[in-house]
Amino acid sequence: MAQSSVLTLRLDNKLKQQLDRLSKATSRSRSFVAAEAIREYVALNHWQIEETKKAVAEADHGEFASQTEVRKTLSKWTRRAR
Repeated sequence: MAQSSVLTLRLDNKLKQQLDRLSKATSRSRSFVAAEAIREYVALNHWQIEETKKAVAEADHGEFASQTEVRKTLSKWTRRAR
């Protein structure tokens, strides 16, 4: 089993009540639900930061989409939105 540590944090009452309801609805402990939420938040933000770093590095090296590539992508997404 992986080692774990205790983390104490403050939640406003409304959020704690929502956490309690979710915990009860999923038959999981409040601790499990909170840890899972934090795990997902950290993973998502880690991914976003790494992708941003890659994009900045590409831009620093002058690697940009051509005007044709930008138009093609915009056209694709604009058609889908209609």
